[in-house]
Amino acid sequence: MTETDLPSRYAAVRGRSLALVQPLSAEDCCAQSMPDASPAKWHLAHTTWFFETFVLEAHEPGFVPFAPAFRVLFNSYYNGVGAKHPRPQRGLLTRPGLQEVLAYRADVDARMARLTPRVARDASLCALVELGLQHEQQHQELLLTDVLHLLSCNPLLPAYAASPEAPQVPSAPGALEWTAWDGGLVDTGHAGEGFAFDNEGPRHRVYLQPYALASRLVTQAEYRAFVEAGGYQDPAHWLAEGWDWRTAQGLEHPLYWQRGPGAAWQVFTLGGAQPLQAERPVVHLSYYEADAYARWAGARLPTEAEWEHAAARSGPAGGALHQLFGAAWQWTQSSYAPYPGFRPAAGAVGEYNGKFMVNQYVLRGSSCATPPGHARATYRNFFPATARWQFTGIRLARDV
Repeated sequence: MTETDLPSRYAAVRGRSLALVQPLSAEDCCAQSMPDASPAKWHLAHTTWFFETFVLEAHEPGFVPFAPAFRVLFNSYYNGVGAKHPRPQRGLLTRPGLQEVLAYRADVDARMARLTPRVARDASLCALVELGLQHEQQHQELLLTDVLHLLSCNPLLPAYAASPEAPQVPSAPGALEWTAWDGGLVDTGHAGEGFAFDNEGPRHRVYLQPYALASRLVTQAEYRAFVEAGGYQDPAHWLAEGWDWRTAQGLEHPLYWQRGPGAAWQVFTLGGAQPLQAERPVVHLSYYEADAYARWAGARLPTEAEWEHAAARSGPAGGALHQLFGAAWQWTQSSYAPYPGFRPAAGAVGEYNGKFMVNQYVLRGSSCATPPGHARATYRNFFPATARWQFTGIRLARDV
C-alpha cells in the first residue's frame, strides 16, 4: 500500500464491519450463542484492539490506550500480549456497551489516520497494517456466521436481513462432471506476490497421484438423498470418531435443517427460514459429515494440494471447476500442518496461525460470507472436525 491508497483501503475495510452490524440491535450485538462464537460487539472491539495493540502502542508518539482494561477484555488468543478474558464468557460483557465500542473504533481510526504518513514510508509497518485489515476481513465473515448461529437459537427464527445484504449461497451450475488431472511433481503454496498469511508458505514441491475433482459442490438435493437414504444411521459411511460424535450429539441432518409444513425440509439462513433449495450447495457440514457423504457417494474428499493444483489451472473464472470461490469453504482430507520450512513470525503476531497446527483440517476456497477480494487459491482455512457453523461444504474427489 502507498500513502495514497492506504486511507481508502483502511476506510473501506473498517467501514464494512460497521455496515455488517447495521441490521442488528444492541441486544443482538451483545449475545453469545456458544463458546465457539463471539458477540458482534466483541468482533468490532477485537479488530480495533489489533490496531491499537500492535500498531499504535509501538508507533504512536505519546501513546495512551483508549481504555486500559480493553487490553485484556478484547485480547483473543495472543498469550505474548498478556491476560485474556475467557472466550466462553464474552457474551457476559454487557459493558462496555455498543456505543462505547463504536467510540473506541472511531478513536483508534482517527489515530491511525494521523499515523498514515509514517506507515506509508515503513514497509514493515505497512505490512503489519495490511495484516490487521486482512484479520478484520476474517472477523467480518466470523461475525456473519456467529450472528446466523445466534439467530437460529431464537424460536422466532428472525432474519439477519431480508435484503441483498444477507449473503446467499449461489446456485450450482448444472450437472456434476469430473475433471481429471495427471498429477506428478507440482509446486504448491504462495509464490510471494501480494498478501498471504504466513501459513500459506513457503512454496514447496509435492507429488500428486492422478486424480479427478467434481466440477461443482454437492447440492442440498444430493445431500438430502444421503439423509433420506439413512446416511446418518449407517456407521459404514462414518469414521469411528465421527460416528461416536454423531451418536453422542444425536445428529440426523445438517445444521440449520428442520422440518417445515408438510414435513418438507427447511433451511435457516441469514435471510430467515427458507425451503430447501435443491440446486444450492449444502453448507454447515462438519468434516465428519462431509467425509461420510463422500464415502456414501463412492468418492472421497480432495487433499489440499489437489485442490490448489486444480484451482491454479482452472483460471480466475474457474474453467472446468465451478464454485471454487464465493459459495462454500470446501473440506479437504488434509490435516492442518506446517509446510516444509515454515517459521512463525517473531513476537505475538507469530501466534496468528502456527500454534493452531494440531487437530484441525484444512478447508479451501471461500464462502458467500467471505469479503470480496479476500480469498485466493493458496488460502488455508482450518477448523476442527466437528465445526459446523461456518459455510462449509463438499467438493468430491476420486482417484484416476
